[in-house]
Amino acid sequence: MEHQLIINICGWIATFGLILGYLPQAIQTIRTRNTDGISLPGFISMAIGCSAFVVQGFLIENYYLVMTNLITCTCSIIIFAIKMHNDYFKKK
Repeated sequence: MEHQLIINICGWIATFGLILGYLPQAIQTIRTRNTDGISLPGFISMAIGCSAFVVQGFLIENYYLVMTNLITCTCSIIIFAIKMHNDYFKKK
C-alpha cells in the first residue's frame, strides 16, 4: 500500500513538473508569435516522444503518463504549428 502511494506521488510530481516546464514556453510562443530561437527538429522529436509515451501509457494503463504527455504533446504541436507558419511567411 505504501509502495503504491510513493509511485502515485512520483507520478504527480513528474506530471506537474513537466507541464509547468513546458506550458510557459507554449504560452509565450502563442502570445508573442516569436519562434526565432526554437529548434524545429527539437520540437518534432519531442512531439514524437510525447506521442509514443501517450500510446505506452494507454497500453500499460498509466494515466499519469497519458495525461502528462497529452498536455506536453499538445504544447509541442501548437509551438510547431506557429514555428512552421512563421518560417513559411519569412521565406515569402
